[in-house]
Amino acid sequence: MGTFYNSRVLEWFECGRTEWLRTRGVPYAEMEERGFFLPIVESHVKYQGRARYDDLLAVATSADFIGRARVRFDVTVSHEAEGSPVASGYTVHAIANAAGKPVRPPEWLVKALAREEKSP
Repeated sequence: MGTFYNSRVLEWFECGRTEWLRTRGVPYAEMEERGFFLPIVESHVKYQGRARYDDLLAVATSADFIGRARVRFDVTVSHEAEGSPVASGYTVHAIANAAGKPVRPPEWLVKALAREEKSP
């Protein structure tokens, strides 16, 4: 059909989420080492345009806590050059311990999510 496969967007959302956390000093691997995980519990995607193989895309991500043990990541994917939208949406993640039980976020995670993005 001349565009990306529909589930690819969720992979782009994951990349955006991972890099967003990294810019705030919390690489996901480090979160797991500390015993905290972010299993996805909900997702929503709005498909807005085409992207072809080798197109350069920009992924913009923001996050906020919802409730006591969940975080929502809002993501927009657009063409890097002209800024035309490809897809947008969000994923909601439980904050869980190693046993998979929902837990309140630790203070270091609350501070990291509240932190402004670091300058390159």
